[in-house]
Amino acid sequence: MVYRRTHQVVKRLAARRSAILAAAREAAAEGGMTAVQIAPVAVRANVAAGTVYRYFPSKADLISELIAEVSRDELAAIRRAADAAPGPSSALAAAVTTVAVHTLSQRRLAWGILAEPVDVDVSASRLASRREIAGEIAARIDAAVRAGHLPAQDTALAATALLGALHEALVGPLAPDNLEDPAKMRDAVQTVTLLALRAVGVMDARARGLVVQQTLLPTTKALVGA
Repeated sequence: MVYRRTHQVVKRLAARRSAILAAAREAAAEGGMTAVQIAPVAVRANVAAGTVYRYFPSKADLISELIAEVSRDELAAIRRAADAAPGPSSALAAAVTTVAVHTLSQRRLAWGILAEPVDVDVSASRLASRREIAGEIAARIDAAVRAGHLPAQDTALAATALLGALHEALVGPLAPDNLEDPAKMRDAVQTVTLLALRAVGVMDARARGLVVQQTLLPTTKALVGA
């Protein structure tokens, strides 16, 4: 007779897996990816180290899935913000603002996801993460181009350039050190969003209006502590 897991067993296994990933996420947010080690994560998740290995056979598997989960959350947030916008240009502004806010609100984790050196190979997961976010931004640029709000352009290349600029400015080696302050965080979000909109062809006055519109939204204000 074939054994079939009951609904309760499936729920319990899923909950345990989620707890392990949540523990890994907390560790990365506090100490970077170097803090994501099997034994400490197991302690945080209140499970045995062997249990972690049952779900994630190696540290590379654990970190790769952590990167994928964080990216899924960010992508969902970008889509919610953009889909709620009244038009293509506003949707693009919402997408860029959301990327900036998410990056700044968890800078240590964001750097870990993007480029922090780790002793295992997670390059495939990192590449997939960037490709998905860039693809979503490209789709928003394309919608604005088709609506006649932006000039024709290579939307995939433009999206990649914008995402690179956002990450370099907010968490890269040259990023400012004092962006934990809510006022400075808000100014940084406005600056990079305005830069992004101008770069793809939004006229300055229109770009400034879109940036103000985004930073006044309750979700954005809550994330930047405004």
